[in-house]
Amino acid sequence: QVQLVESGGGLVQSGDSVRLSCAASGRTFTLYAVGWFRQAPGKEREFVAAITWSASGTAYADAVKGRFTISRDNTKNTVYLQMNSLTPEDTAVYSCAATQSWGRVNSNASYAYWGQGPQVTVSS
Repeated sequence: QVQLVESGGGLVQSGDSVRLSCAASGRTFTLYAVGWFRQAPGKEREFVAAITWSASGTAYADAVKGRFTISRDNTKNTVYLQMNSLTPEDTAVYSCAATQSWGRVNSNASYAYWGQGPQVTVSS
């Protein structure tokens, strides 16, 4: 079992930066790949970024490439999402999720454990 708790987010202005954290409990968290997803009002949840358990590999959605950076510190059981140059289109509830498979990290169905997710609102 893995429990995930996100923190960070809030109301920011366009162009600002925000860092989200995903803290995990569970002895085997370091063996899980972790992904970030987001869901905007009236839209389906979409993939944002993912990182392998060893941080040797990352993946990003096209919409965030070059602006967002995913990282992890396994000594702290925490994964981070640094979000720069935010725009109103980034407004959403952001959730982290854990999977033991790197096969389809951009798919909701690949993830067994999910956090509740903080709201990020970007004003213009």
